[in-house]
Amino acid sequence: MKTIHKAYRFRLKPDVEQGRQFARIAGVCRLVWNLCLEQRKVVYSSRRITLNSYSQLPDVTILRGEYDWIREIPSQVLQQKVRDLDIAYKNFFEGRAAFPEQKKKGKSVDSFRFPQGFKIDNRHIFLPKIGWVGFFKSQDIKGKPKHMTVSRNGKHWFVSVCCEIEIANAVPKSKAAGIDMGIAKLCALSDGTVIENPACFKQYKRKLAKLQRQLARKVKFSKNFYKAKAKITALHIRIADTRRDFIHKETTTIAKNQGLVVLEDLRIKNMSRSAKGSIDSPGKDVKQKSGLNRSILDAGWGEFRRQLEYKVDWAGGILIAVDSKNTSRRCPVCGHTAKENRLTQADFVCVACGHAGDADITAAVNILRAGHARLACGETGAVRPLGEAGTLKAA
Repeated sequence: MKTIHKAYRFRLKPDVEQGRQFARIAGVCRLVWNLCLEQRKVVYSSRRITLNSYSQLPDVTILRGEYDWIREIPSQVLQQKVRDLDIAYKNFFEGRAAFPEQKKKGKSVDSFRFPQGFKIDNRHIFLPKIGWVGFFKSQDIKGKPKHMTVSRNGKHWFVSVCCEIEIANAVPKSKAAGIDMGIAKLCALSDGTVIENPACFKQYKRKLAKLQRQLARKVKFSKNFYKAKAKITALHIRIADTRRDFIHKETTTIAKNQGLVVLEDLRIKNMSRSAKGSIDSPGKDVKQKSGLNRSILDAGWGEFRRQLEYKVDWAGGILIAVDSKNTSRRCPVCGHTAKENRLTQADFVCVACGHAGDADITAAVNILRAGHARLACGETGAVRPLGEAGTLKAA
């Protein structure tokens, strides 16, 4: 048996007053975050001491004592927001995220967390100082609830219930697959399976452009302006939900059937970086690069890998990320590597031995071999570069 943490997300059904309470709590959480962040910046610039959540929580308590409208907000929610700032700083210093920014109404995600004091009924959830709130129960909640996070997405409020679950150790599968990510095709597996790219953004691109033109004609900050803006937000949410749902289904299938999954270690942030450049040094082929960036982000490579990581682990499998260098140019038969092997996006033809095949599936085979090579060396951690024949270079 092993313990995992799984979140169940449901849409809430708050009444008008509860919706206003949610908005007030989210607003105060933004305020506390911004004040604590500014305090840390001032203290850091003076080089006197380093602040953390333990040193800032007493200040939050003083703040609640001075203002009644802050005292109405559950104290544990504000404490969690200060601890979130600790995590944001840790992620920044460890290179996993950018420096924490000020939260702004309408731009930052409204969310707050209850670590205790909540209750779950069949169709209702009890939240401290708010009361019982209805929700759409789309699935059963399993395990021991640890905390709840309330967040807003568009005009709707959602709750994520994080539960601690014990699951039986899964029997490892004998199958293995290398996965080559793409744009025309979302990915190709080494066993010949090809997953088509749903291109969710592309489906709604014209409709989104039409709504944005309508927004541009509205008087700024008028009622019609906010109505048009709400339609755009709803469409963006629909695009994201469609993409996420598709990726969930495909990654679940892969995790259930494959005992070893090997992916390319893609630097998506660098790959989708703007080519616009600056006034002194303008970029080249900016329009083409912009379209490529949009397609990369629309494919959802990062979300695909994120979901595979935990699903493969739950299924008892192993996931490895390898260097993608030359995986699409190397012949899986003779090992010859040359850019002439892949002159088109669709076909692979080795100039040395004449081996021909689908370019994406050939790359997936090379990725799988690189994963086997790393396993043979007893490595499943940091990515190391590939050798010319698809094996690891000597350390």
